[in-house]
Amino acid sequence: MLKYTLKRILWMVPVMLGVIIIVFTITFFSPGDPVMNILGSNNYTPESYAAKAAQLGLDKSYVEQMGTYIWNLVTKADLGRSYLTNIPVSVELANRIPVTMRLSLLSILVMMGIGLPFGILSALKQYSVTDFTVTALSLVMAAMPSFVLALLCALFFGVVLRWLPPTGISTWRHWIMPVFCTAGGGIAVFTRMTRTTMLDVVRQDYIRTARAKGLNENIVIRKHALKNCMIPLTTLTGAFVATIFSGSIIVETIFNIPGMGTYLLLGIIGRDYPIITGSIFVISLLVCTVNLFVDIVYTLIDPRIKAQFISPKKKAKLMDKLVQTKGAEAQ
Repeated sequence: MLKYTLKRILWMVPVMLGVIIIVFTITFFSPGDPVMNILGSNNYTPESYAAKAAQLGLDKSYVEQMGTYIWNLVTKADLGRSYLTNIPVSVELANRIPVTMRLSLLSILVMMGIGLPFGILSALKQYSVTDFTVTALSLVMAAMPSFVLALLCALFFGVVLRWLPPTGISTWRHWIMPVFCTAGGGIAVFTRMTRTTMLDVVRQDYIRTARAKGLNENIVIRKHALKNCMIPLTTLTGAFVATIFSGSIIVETIFNIPGMGTYLLLGIIGRDYPIITGSIFVISLLVCTVNLFVDIVYTLIDPRIKAQFISPKKKAKLMDKLVQTKGAEAQ
């Protein structure tokens, strides 16, 4: 278990380094000049331009800038300072990460709380009216982009009916629409994946055996079928986290939520490269951490994965115990 975890952590190092290099390269060679964006055409002079570029470190070459950024990140955990506000990016992200994480966690809970039971219900009532209804709603939700769903919800529930506040996060009622809009696509995919996986599992021989023994249907589904459905569903949950972070820009902007998405959007609009690079680095780190957690959960759900990292001595001891157990049962 420890060997498996350490191996996955070590794999995160080249991934995060690759993310930094790719994002830094894109921002460096993308059109636009952050110095001109700060100075403006009215305050521009060759002298002021050179001074501001030297102050921001933009007068150096591409290799020097990237090397300095990576060195400061590794040695000082420094994500740089915003060109526009001169506030450290790490300080801003520290205030915004809890907001985005709360939105993500609530969205995952809603996705699983709605998608799992509806997927199981659809599988157990295959080709019924319930199955067709759940399938149709899932297809509609999956085909609808998050920004369309967010705009429709804000317009209908926030402006027309005035049931929910359209912007802000000051009360629990403010979180209802952002969480639902963020989880909308995930609910549809999770429902479809649960239905497909459950249909495959309930046709297995061990499920027929459990039913033949007279076990209650709820026990068969909960203790036997659902457990074997969790591996693909766990994978889907981990992948959904990356979707949440990438889609949080849209949802947070529409509902005016001060999270990492809106901060990243401000950096893109203002060509504030430290904000862009730092935000994407943190988002990638969170995604990699979630995937690491998912991989660890795999070992708890599926003993076959855990067995791959057991030492030969432990495997031999387990085999001896298994042989002894079978011999005792035979006697």
